Amino acid sequence: MDFMHLYFLETGLGWAAIGGILCVMFGGVGSAKGIRIAAAEAVGAISEKPELFGKFLVLTALPGTQGFYAFIIMFMIALKGGILDNKVAISPLVGVVMMFIGIAAGIVEWRSAISQGEVSAASINLTTKRPEEGGRAILFPVLVETYAVVALLAALLMIFWLTPDGGVQYQPVESIFKQVITPAP
Repeated sequence: MDFMHLYFLETGLGWAAIGGILCVMFGGVGSAKGIRIAAAEAVGAISEKPELFGKFLVLTALPGTQGFYAFIIMFMIALKGGILDNKVAISPLVGVVMMFIGIAAGIVEWRSAISQGEVSAASINLTTKRPEEGGRAILFPVLVETYAVVALLAALLMIFWLTPDGGVQYQPVESIFKQVITPAP
């Protein structure tokens, strides 16, 4: 019971940790699937045009960035929430909001990685048929990347806005109840 009280009721540390973990999970799973989709196309294309390996490698690696973005979000949740330095810095409400930030950003990273893998596979197919279009073909999966970056930036901004130095401060729940329950003299 002390665990639940300390990490979920008195502080927001548990909620924030759940958000960070889910963000990394969604981003990592999406990146793995996106890379698998692009790599399946690349392997077949390399059997026909091995000289295009370098271009195919770049297109195959692109969906992996969302996993890194999710890791950055998780790291910032841990840092600003006080998980890394054992200094709890967030209230339960801020922890719940950070959990939702992690979940929402993780879902965007997951879906955009899979979508980027599909577009990368199509770009690999284009480059196989018309190698001179390889430079332009990379633009299509990069367009999908834009929304993964938007989710990263939005999550980071929200985390920083919720936990500014000297801004939203942690206050134990007991002290809040004492202020509400204790009558004024």
